[in-house]
Amino acid sequence: MTTATTAAASRPTPAGGLPPRRRRSLLQRRQARTAWLLSVPFLLLFAAFTAGPVFASLLMSFTDMRSTDVRSPFAVDLAAFDNYTALFQDEMFRKVAVNTAIFVVVGVPLTMVLALAAAVGLNRITRLKAFFRLGYYLPVVTSIVAVAVVWRFLLQPDTGPINQLLSVVGIDGPDWLGDPSLALPSLIVMATWRNLGTLMVIFLAGLQTVPRELLEAAEVDGAGRWQRFRHVTLPLLRPVLLFGAVITGIGYLQVFEEPFVMTNGGPLNATRTVSFYIYDQFSFGNYGYAAAASYVLFVAIVVMTALQFRLLRPKA
Repeated sequence: MTTATTAAASRPTPAGGLPPRRRRSLLQRRQARTAWLLSVPFLLLFAAFTAGPVFASLLMSFTDMRSTDVRSPFAVDLAAFDNYTALFQDEMFRKVAVNTAIFVVVGVPLTMVLALAAAVGLNRITRLKAFFRLGYYLPVVTSIVAVAVVWRFLLQPDTGPINQLLSVVGIDGPDWLGDPSLALPSLIVMATWRNLGTLMVIFLAGLQTVPRELLEAAEVDGAGRWQRFRHVTLPLLRPVLLFGAVITGIGYLQVFEEPFVMTNGGPLNATRTVSFYIYDQFSFGNYGYAAAASYVLFVAIVVMTALQFRLLRPKA
């Protein structure tokens, strides 16, 4: 036995009689067991109130379950893809899908553009910035029902303040919520006004992270204000713009409260959305059919989000 081997053999082991690598492995296993043990209450609640209902609704979408089958849910018949086929053959569903698509295609860019403009303006002022930021954000924290009721009053054809102001300058204001061609744009304007504050705060935070050195260097190179904004600020804001587009798009795809309170889906179903349609089907007791419509909406959200990531993700 060599001297080095003898020294290694006679070297004292750490406390507990285990080598350091074995002790670290045991400690990591113990920490993992503790973490799993502490997460058990959350996992049980998640399985009972989130994962379980989601899985049950997915199964329900492939059945002909109705409200009369609640007491015997296992006695329902499988419908395979009949509910999904019936959805796309339903003229009403196609109409509400178009209404929702218009709401998203028009509302998301409009909200983002106005929010970005407000954020750029606030980023340049030094006084009363907190006051304006609070003013823009106040509609977000206000109850959507209260906001919708106030807007419904503002848009009244005879007594609404908006039409009264138009009458002062000799304009006969239309029936904003009673005209099928104006009802949906009116809701889009209201939703844009209400959600502008959220994106404005997000974009303002993103603008404050843009290095001033880059803007000053571009200015020295002769770039104008618009060129600096387009070629320096906007590329650096792509992650923020992506986040804003995703959360706004998901919210607009699920729009429900505004048409429910302001127009009840009218006139002539011009403001009825997919979420409103799903609510109606559940109210009618068509549980399987409504569940299928819910998963069609879910797929639409996934597809829209994937497109937004493809268009707005930061370039390598």
